[in-house]
Amino acid sequence: MEMRALEMDKNAIRLEIEGPDDTVIYPLINELLKDEDVAEAKYSVGHPQLDKPVLYVRTKKGKPQAAIKKAAESLAGQFREAKSLFQAQLR
Repeated sequence: MEMRALEMDKNAIRLEIEGPDDTVIYPLINELLKDEDVAEAKYSVGHPQLDKPVLYVRTKKGKPQAAIKKAAESLAGQFREAKSLFQAQLR
């Protein structure tokens, strides 16, 4: 999965996503929406054969790139924790 910035300003970013994995994108959006500094987070798919999906994030304060990084790190931690729990139970 690759991302390319289409538009960026101090409070918003639009990222085009090449080869998206919805199992990653939707939890990321949910995590972004939990952040009080995020005003809006949405994922637009468009036409599956003509358009590349776009992730849009707008913040109330702070940089949207920082909000995305924070959400991704939070998800990574949650998945690490889940992995540890599964491994402990499956011994």
